[in-house]
Parts: sequence; C-alpha cells; structure tokens
Amino acid sequence: MTPPQPARDTLHHLRAQLRHCLLAYYAQDAPVRSDADYDRLVAQVRALEQAQPRLRDWDSPDVRVEAPVQDAFPERRHALPMLSLANVYSVEELRAWAAGLQRLLPPQTAPRYVAELKIDGLAISIRYEQGRLAAAVTRGDGTSGEEVTRNMRTVRGLPHTLPEPLTLEVRGEVYYPLSQFQRLNEERERQGEPAFKNPRNAAAGTLRMLDSTIVGQRNLQVAVYALAVGPTRETHTATMGWLRGLGLPVSDLLRPCATLQEVEDFYAHWFQARHALDFQIDGVVVKLDDLALREAAGSTSKSPRWACALKFATERVQTTLEDVEVGVGRTGVLTPIAHLKPVQLGGTTVSRATLHNYDQIARLDLQLGDAVYVEKGGEIIPKVVGVDLAARAAGSHRPIAPPAACPSCGMAPLRLEDEVDYHCPNPLCPAQQQERILHFVSRKAMDIEGVGPALVELLVAEGLVSSYADLYRLTVEQVHRALKAHRAALAEQKGTAAARKAGPKRKQEEARQPRNIIEAIESSKTRPLERFLHALGIRYVGERTAQLLARRFGALEALRQAGVEELEDINEIGAVTAASVHGFFHDPQQWELIARCLEAGVAPVAPAAAGGGGALTGKTVVITGTLTVPRGRWKETLEAAGATVTGSVSSRTDYVLAGENPGSKLDKARALNVAVLGEDEMNRLLAGA
Repeated sequence: MTPPQPARDTLHHLRAQLRHCLLAYYAQDAPVRSDADYDRLVAQVRALEQAQPRLRDWDSPDVRVEAPVQDAFPERRHALPMLSLANVYSVEELRAWAAGLQRLLPPQTAPRYVAELKIDGLAISIRYEQGRLAAAVTRGDGTSGEEVTRNMRTVRGLPHTLPEPLTLEVRGEVYYPLSQFQRLNEERERQGEPAFKNPRNAAAGTLRMLDSTIVGQRNLQVAVYALAVGPTRETHTATMGWLRGLGLPVSDLLRPCATLQEVEDFYAHWFQARHALDFQIDGVVVKLDDLALREAAGSTSKSPRWACALKFATERVQTTLEDVEVGVGRTGVLTPIAHLKPVQLGGTTVSRATLHNYDQIARLDLQLGDAVYVEKGGEIIPKVVGVDLAARAAGSHRPIAPPAACPSCGMAPLRLEDEVDYHCPNPLCPAQQQERILHFVSRKAMDIEGVGPALVELLVAEGLVSSYADLYRLTVEQVHRALKAHRAALAEQKGTAAARKAGPKRKQEEARQPRNIIEAIESSKTRPLERFLHALGIRYVGERTAQLLARRFGALEALRQAGVEELEDINEIGAVTAASVHGFFHDPQQWELIARCLEAGVAPVAPAAAGGGGALTGKTVVITGTLTVPRGRWKETLEAAGATVTGSVSSRTDYVLAGENPGSKLDKARALNVAVLGEDEMNRLLAGA
C-alpha cells in the first residue's frame, strides 16, 4: 500500500531540516539547533518511518550519518566507521539507557562502566604505521573525511613516532584550551576580525586552514579516547592506559565505575567542577568497560549500543538589563552591548553581554529594565537569549531604539538593505580611526612593538595622530612630551608619593621609551606586502586574503589597477571581497593615507623579493582532473614556487596542471591556447628544466 501523500510531504520536510542541521554542524561548523532539538527532530522522523515503513530509505537518520566532505583537503576513508553517540539529557534517561543495554547482555551480567569527560571539539582519526604518524582524518560523514595530517603534525602533545613499530588507529578530540581561545579572540578583535563563536568552531576552523604554520601557532590540543585498530586489552581502561604508556595524549580524568551510581557521581562532580577546567566539556561519555561485552551489545549503523553521551543542561540565569551601549568597530559597525546587573554565570561574574544587532533586539522584544535570561551554553561570550515578559510591569521598561547618531562622531548611521548592521559612514570617525590604528600596529599586521592601546589613546587625545599614516610623522620629542604629560597626570591622580616611588632604573626606562617607540615605527617600514595589506583594515580582508593579494599582484599600484573581475579570478576570493578591495583602493581618502605612508618611507616588500622568487613567480596556474598527489599538496607546492593558483581558466592563466578526467577546464585551456602540463612536466618546470 502506497503511503499517503501528507506523510510523504511531512517526512520530506523533516529530512530536509535534518540535512540542513548536519551540514551546518559538520561541514560548516555552525550549529543551527541545540542537541536536544536535533534529537527531537530525529525522533519525529523515526516515528513517521515506523508508522510508514515503506518511506524508510537511504536518507533515514538510522541508515547513514550525513556530513558532506569539503573539498579543501583530500578525502580518505576510515579503517572503521566513526559512529556518533546517542545522547541522553538526564540521570533518568541514563538509567533507561542502562536498562536497555542490560537486556542485550548475557543473563546475570553485572556490567562495569567507564566514564570520561566529553570534550567539545572536533573528532579526529589518527593512524600510525610502523610507529610513525601516517594520517589524520576528520570524522566527515563517518565513512570518510578530510585528511588533515599536515595540520595535525603541528598539534602539541601528539607524538610523530611511537616507542614501538606499531600499526594502529586511534580516535580523539581536537580542542582549544580556553586560555588560548580567549587570547585568540582578543587578537582577532584587535585586528578587526570577527571573534570565533566558541572553542569548537575555532578548533574546526583552525584544523581546516591551508597554512599549517598558522595552525601551529594556535596551540590546538588533542585528547585520544579510543583505539579503533590495533592490539587491544580486555577492557577499555587497560587499553587507554597502554596508549598513554606509548606517549599518546590520553586524559587522566577517565574513571572506571563498578556501578551506574558511580557514573552518576562522576557526572554530578564534573557538572559542578567543569569551570575549573581549561577546556570546554558539554557532558560525560559513558561506555561499557569490558570489550567482549561491547561485542555482545553491538551497534546500529549510526551509534554503538554500548555507549552514550550524558549531556549537561545549558546554564541560564536571570538578571536585569540596565542599559545598552553602542560600540564602534574599525569598519564602522555599530554593535549594541547589554549592560546587566552583575550575576554569576559559568563560574564568572557577568555584567555585559552581546546583543549582536538591533534585529535581534526586536526579535526578543527586549526593552530597558526587562528581566532577561542570559546563557553561555557552548559559548564563551555571554548572550541575552530571552525576556521574562511576565515580570514586565507597567512603567518599568523603556524601548531600545537603534542609534540615531554614532556615539563617537555624531554622524547619522546607515543601514544597507541586504545587511542587518548599522554603520557609521564617517571614515574619519575618531573611534574607527583609533581601532584602525590599533589594528595597523598589531602583531600580525605591522607589528610595531611598544605601540599599544594606552599609547594610541594618548596620541589620539593629544592630537598627534588621527590615522595610521600619522605614526610615520611622529618625532621622539612629540612622544616624549605626550608620555611626560601622561605620567604627570597619573602622578597627580595618585599623589606625589606614587611619583617618588619610581627609582633610577625605572626613570632610565622611561627616558629610553620614546626613542624605542620611534625606532619600532621606523623598522616597520619594510614589512612584507601581505602584512601591510592586512594592516590597512580592508573589509573582508584577513591574513589569508592579504597573502593571496600580495602573491597575485606583488605591488600596491598593480593591486590598485586591478578590476573587480581580475580580483574575483583569484581562488578563495569571492564577489563581495573583490568589490570591497576594489572600492577601498579607489576611495580617495583611503589612497591618500596609503600615499602618505609611502611618502614617509614605507616600502612594503613584495613576496618575490622577500622569498627570493621561485620558478613560477608571477604565473597563474589552474589545477584540474585527478592527480597522483593530493590537490591540496600540489597547490602548496605551486604557491611555494611563486604561482597563484586559481579555480577557473582565463586569458590570464599561464599553465593548466591536468590529471585524469580533466573536464571542461582542459577544453577552455586549449581554446585559449593556455599551456597544459601533466604532473611530470610540471615537476620538471619546478626543477628549472
């Protein structure tokens, strides 16, 4: 009997939502639902499939675990599938899971468990062959994932070789220590880049970066939690102890539990103590310890029956919204920031929270004086997630209006039709200028040592600088007078006793400081071009895009002359970024600042001059077809030789590197008389033959 059409339509709609959730979580690292909401969605699909078995097919959540593999890294199959864990959300659900597990085991079995912290990171499979690290692959769709071996080699604590020539495959979780994550976001905010939403997103985004040197600088860590292939022991506890003895990073917080009550005690302890950890956990993983019993329990196509994840409830507190401050970013974005009555949340005192934008304020129907709900959940930055409307009394609240003027310069803000943010359109806005200067001098931009937030604020207040270009016109005397006036003001505030405490050594340091600052500014004049481009603060241009632009054009004037189409032709640069770059270099005010830097002696070093050039310096290459070496490695090799690797063939393409089944790109290359090389020919070209 054919299932009724309404049931088909409902199931089609629910499965579409599931696919969207999975794509967002695994491929885009941007979850759109909580775990509880996602599990409820899965339960709805299962209920419909059970009622209408004919509708169950390959798209069922019980048939496959879906998460498309991205194409930035080569795909590699797992030796054994990487299954997901069933989630439970309370001690009662845990007991129900344990009762169901008991029915799968031999009669009279008294199962022993092992409890582990569920680190909120990115699942990884790591393979060693003859004792050497051979491959690291992300979870992907559970059957195959992205090979990120080069990046995993930079993870501290993961050995490249084992003390024995063993072949084994372990599973682990790549994560960001909270202390490192905080520093990373502070650095990104200083550079005008968006902060990562949570440590998991940061870990996932970092592990998928093409530049392994940046990955190595970000201090990712990994915790091994299972052995998939290799010589096991009788229990999981013994196996993990053995892996720890081989030097693998196995957590020492794993706990064998003789009873389910011990599991519950472990969960209760870490629910209270989790904020003392330097990494984020979102629950506890519970497993059978005896490996033979695991075989008896078995697995579904999606999850092992012998394990589950007991998730923590999201923390939420109530407090009062006292005020809304408008922050000004270096690109002019006006961001509403909630000022809250201080409240304890997640082990810290929270008095400020993000409101994202004014659309979010309208969606929440948020007003000043409201009793609001604040969460951290999986995020580090607190956010307002709701309003207690029942507590809203007449006359106790006031509407929150979008800003009528920029709080820094007073100019009326703009809001483009396709954007949610309000912008201050004044490029000379003092707040924007100060943020741009701070970005310009930051470590990953021009790296001007000694010029930090306090000094920039002082120089702006004294009228000595109003833009980054003014830094190159400063004199030792100007900096000396500004610092002297600043110290005098501080001494007056603190009293003369504080001033007398400064000893001879401190006075010598203060005397040298102005000259050191000017020398640091002077030495920045010959930074690499990519650093200078990043320092300019062009919207949508971070470190990677600046690097691509520097490699492609090699000089500021060449970049200024580039059209939007030529910019779009660069691999990894889309239409929005191309338009932003083109607009920036054709803005008279922006170019005037650049020109003033050049007149002051700033001479950014082109990539070829900085690296000594390469066999393909200035050349554009397109890769197509199936190659014997992973495409990502070819791209790295070609870029290291000075080439720009793009995604489409055009009249500006110099070479096409073609493998098997090259497709339409080969036809276009022949039509445009572009040189087509195989891998051997390209290797000879790289070798200078």
